[in-house]
Amino acid sequence: MHRPPPDLTTRAGRKAFRHEMRMVAVRPRRWGLWLLTAGFLALLAPSAFGVHTLFGWSPSLIGIVLMLVALPLLIVGASRRRRYRQGRLGRAQGE
Repeated sequence: MHRPPPDLTTRAGRKAFRHEMRMVAVRPRRWGLWLLTAGFLALLAPSAFGVHTLFGWSPSLIGIVLMLVALPLLIVGASRRRRYRQGRLGRAQGE
């Protein structure tokens, strides 16, 4: 599906393009941010919440694992947005 290039000269065009970019790769970014937040909270759990074990595992270890799982999701989200943006603006410049 070919769409016309975004009109970035007007305020409404820039607003529409920002909205369009926010809608690209929503799931990997959202899951990555949730896992990163949960990992950070689990990493803080021993000191902040007085928790020593979660299901027999160290909260610090669980937090590190969650943050390591979040990292590829955030990278995938960023690379998809970058590729989408290059495609949309590349067509606008005639590449």
